Amino acid sequence: MVVNCTTLEHVRENIDRLDQQIVTLLAERGHYVSQAARFKKDADGVKAPQRVEQVIAKVRGLSDAAGANPDVTEQVYRAMIAAFIQQELAEHSALPGTA
Repeated sequence: MVVNCTTLEHVRENIDRLDQQIVTLLAERGHYVSQAARFKKDADGVKAPQRVEQVIAKVRGLSDAAGANPDVTEQVYRAMIAAFIQQELAEHSALPGTA
């Protein structure tokens, strides 16, 4: 629930609180990304462009429902997914039998 802040300090305190939650969720998501690497056969499976577009469509819908800006949500997710793909590619290439 968004509170109506009366000072810039109060706004920043709430942003800091949310940043803590977001980083915690990113860490959790990253652990699942790491697990996914072992189920994929090759780098193309890691990149999975169709899956990326499915996720983008899903989060745009979630964004609308939550009252967020879908364009901002998409940009954030595209950057996050790109970074996680790089992480997953590195982890996938380190798996036995993939080098």
